Amino acid sequence: MRTYEAIFIVHPDVVGDDLTAVIDKYKQILVDEGASVLKVDNWGTRTLAYMVKKQTQGCYVMVIFDAPAPAIAEFERRMRIDESIIKFQTVMLEGGYDAPAEVAEPAAEEAEVSKEAEASKEAEASEEAEASKEA
Repeated sequence: MRTYEAIFIVHPDVVGDDLTAVIDKYKQILVDEGASVLKVDNWGTRTLAYMVKKQTQGCYVMVIFDAPAPAIAEFERRMRIDESIIKFQTVMLEGGYDAPAEVAEPAAEEAEVSKEAEASKEAEASEEAEASKEA
């Protein structure tokens, strides 16, 4: 199977749970056709570069998936029929998709740094206390 990236623009009137339902619908279409969805990224509502179907805004959604060729045909056929999809494009990723490495949470890193700082302060304080006792 090859790796593909599909970006589609959903009508701006489709928001909230309806938008989530549209995204889930297309993920399910891919899964039903034998694809494995690697990443789904909702970019939110943005202004379009030019009017498309009398709309100046749309909600961008990117989906990266591994799929056989017939799955792409069915996926795009369903998008053509759906009135909530303004525009879409599917491209094959030549080098495949490399998932980014897990990024540690900044809060956890800050907590470790603050623990180290507290430990060094305590060590300095104990050294000063010992030095004052010796004097």
